[in-house]
Amino acid sequence: MTEPVLSVRNLKVEFPTRRGRLTAIDDISFDLMPGEVLGVVGESGAGKSITGTAIIGLIEPPGRIAGGEILLKGRRIDNLPPDAMRKIRGKRIGMVFQDPLTSLNPLYRIGDQLIETVQTHTDLSAAAARNRALALLTEVGIPAPASRIDNYPHQFSGGMRQRVVLALALAAEPELVIADEPTTALDVSVQAQIIALIKRLCRQHGAAVMLITHDMGVIAETADRVAVMYAGRIVEIGPVRDVVKQPHHPYTKGLMGSIPTIATESDRLLQIPGSMPRLTAIPKGCAFHPRCPARFAPCDQVRPELAGRDRSQVACWLYHDVPAPAELQP
Repeated sequence: MTEPVLSVRNLKVEFPTRRGRLTAIDDISFDLMPGEVLGVVGESGAGKSITGTAIIGLIEPPGRIAGGEILLKGRRIDNLPPDAMRKIRGKRIGMVFQDPLTSLNPLYRIGDQLIETVQTHTDLSAAAARNRALALLTEVGIPAPASRIDNYPHQFSGGMRQRVVLALALAAEPELVIADEPTTALDVSVQAQIIALIKRLCRQHGAAVMLITHDMGVIAETADRVAVMYAGRIVEIGPVRDVVKQPHHPYTKGLMGSIPTIATESDRLLQIPGSMPRLTAIPKGCAFHPRCPARFAPCDQVRPELAGRDRSQVACWLYHDVPAPAELQP
């Protein structure tokens, strides 16, 4: 059996406040295999970005990892001191953020930033690091890289800046790349290019990818598996084709039904009533039950755990050994 690149076990993230401890991530577990693209999807506030931030050790105090383990190639990293974690970030774990300007220093040429990253994580000389930076810019599709390497970030378009950030993320040949909403700020045509580029480059480099997004279209085009998050928990996880074509959890069905398709004509898209609960008011039992059209007796009292359904896992009482009303039987 191949060892997972990333293993998250019962991860819990809390933020202490005057009102008490708020649980942003509540007991989630998943594995990510070499070369695999795992899409993480859900509404704003579901906990997608916090999960990625916890994995790379950048939870802002007073927030903290309150429970669980994060393992990179079998080695636990969530309890490492800051200096040790800093050596892992950039070298073994690459990060692509939503806004490329948060990753690029506007006062430094992009070549200098790439060369610094390469030299920080390798033993290459300055000349060899510059050649490596040029090769990376060529690989991510920057035209005329020899003349663009000495430009500043503001001299690039949004799509080109995101390509530079991808080059930075891949500079030290990481085992894992976490891409947090990498295409949100880009127009549709550039989105498609960046997504195709991430998929191709990570396959070539053998890196696993955790792709965080709210766009199911991006997930369907890019991911091998998808994890659907709601109120800090994974409610469904499985092969992307299965989850998109035949979703099981009522929340996943709502997400799929809210996407327009050219295959069917409809006057109105499916709408999920209500909104994601605030961290201060997560309901008892299944957090989705106030919005769920299929709720029944246990839903408002006891939280369901993930259980196998076909090739997926679903956290819903409809798929447990609890007798549901006949009209709700899946």
